[in-house]
Parts: sequence; C-alpha cells; structure tokens
Amino acid sequence: YRVYDDFMSDGHHAYMTLGGGLRKAIDEEQFELYYQPKIRLSDELTVGAEALIRWNHPELGMIPPDHFIPIAEESGLILPLGEWVIRRACRQLKEWRELGYAQFSVSVNLSSRQFMQPNLVEMVRSVLEETGVDPKYLELELTESMLMADANQTIEKLYAFREMGLSLSIDDFGTGYSSLAYLKKFPIQTLKIDRSFVQDLGVDADDDAIVKATIAMANSLNLKVIAEGVESLQQKDALVGYECEEVQGYLYSRPMSSHDFSSYLTEQSYNAPRLVANI
Repeated sequence: YRVYDDFMSDGHHAYMTLGGGLRKAIDEEQFELYYQPKIRLSDELTVGAEALIRWNHPELGMIPPDHFIPIAEESGLILPLGEWVIRRACRQLKEWRELGYAQFSVSVNLSSRQFMQPNLVEMVRSVLEETGVDPKYLELELTESMLMADANQTIEKLYAFREMGLSLSIDDFGTGYSSLAYLKKFPIQTLKIDRSFVQDLGVDADDDAIVKATIAMANSLNLKVIAEGVESLQQKDALVGYECEEVQGYLYSRPMSSHDFSSYLTEQSYNAPRLVANI
C-alpha cells in the first residue's frame, strides 16, 4: 500500500491543465520563439542563434518548455508543435533577410519522437520550399540518445538532411551515449558541450579535462564546437584557452523575443558589423 500525498496528483493535474490546452494553443498560435545568440570567441561576433519555444498562455502567463514539452511528447502533439517551430523559425529568417540583416543560421531542437516520424525529411523540405529559406541557414540539433535509438535509420535521415544542405549538431554532448564509433559515421558538423561541464570550468579539474579533451577530439574530426551555458568571464577565458570556437550563454545574452532580437541585430549593425553569415 501507499499513503496518499497531494504531490502525487501534481503531475496529473499539470497534464489535465496544460495537456487539455495544448491543441488549442497550437491552433491559436499561443506559442512564440525566443532566440539566443551564438558568439564566435575569436572576435566575439554573433554568428547564429538558437530558437527556443515559449508558451504564452492566456491565463497562466509564460510557461517554460520543461513544463509542457514532456506532455506534448506523451500526447503526440509534439509533432504538430515541432512542425510549427521549424516553420516559424524559417519565416523569421525570411523576415530578417527582407529587413536587410546579414544572413545567419538559426538552430532548432528536434525531440526524439519528432525525429522518428516517417515524413520528417519531407516536412522540413516542404517548409524550406514554402518559406524560400536557403537550407544552409537552418541547423537541426539532436541529442546523442536520439541518434543512437536506431542507428541505421538515423544515418539515413541525417544524410538526407545533409543532401538538402542543412547543418546538423549534437546537443548536450557528453551526457548521453557518446559513442565515438558512430560519431565518425554520422554526418555531423557541430558538437555542443553541455552546460553541466561548462559551469565549473576553472574550478573542477575533471570538467576542465573533459571539455579540453572534447574540443581537441572535435578539432581532429573537423567538427565545430559550441559551449552552452557560459555565464562568467572565467568560463569564457578557459574556453578561449582550449580553442573552443563558439559559445552561447547569459554572459552575452539571455534568450530574446523576436522583436528584441531584431533590436539586438540593429544595435549590432550600428556598433560595428558584428553579425556575419554562418556558412
């Protein structure tokens, strides 16, 4: 037997409250994308952005993704939601291009369920054709565990994306399987070092060793490295010393709404040409 406690119903209550409104939220486009800049360390230029979803609930206010993404995964609504994210990110890229900003890449995270959908490649191709976005400016971020779930199918999809011209990145590298045998087989261009290894740089010798080794390995495989969660000059200086190429984190900027990111781009264009194309 188990003794009941109120916390046991919290998850069910959240599922009923948020899950019931998810489909309506998708139909009414209650979601919006926030963008966090990616900074090249060698000259501190902004060379890209990561798109991050937020739910602006009409009654509950801004709901963070860790509260509703698991529900979307469980209910299957992650598929239409994920398609909306890709389409919205591409439309935003088109808007920025039409406003005259220098072109740069935007990365979008794929969930495991979304990655396994049979028509994913066709859906992404259709969105790119619909919006007129050059595929080289769209990057897909995938986790290690997602890639290893079905290696053969994964390789087939990844090569299909590469043939389209998209860039591919492994997110949270070091927290999953970290299979080096498959890493050399996947047509990946970028590794993102997880923030859990970055937060104690300069303090924890083990984290320094892991980050340094990861960057050295990536360089030897001609892969770009991005460190996420950079919040201090100490972390930044350590990454510069280890020859990390790019970073993102609160040290440079928090995620911004599309309006604020547009203002950010305008400011950069006035204060020297910090924005460049990520090719």
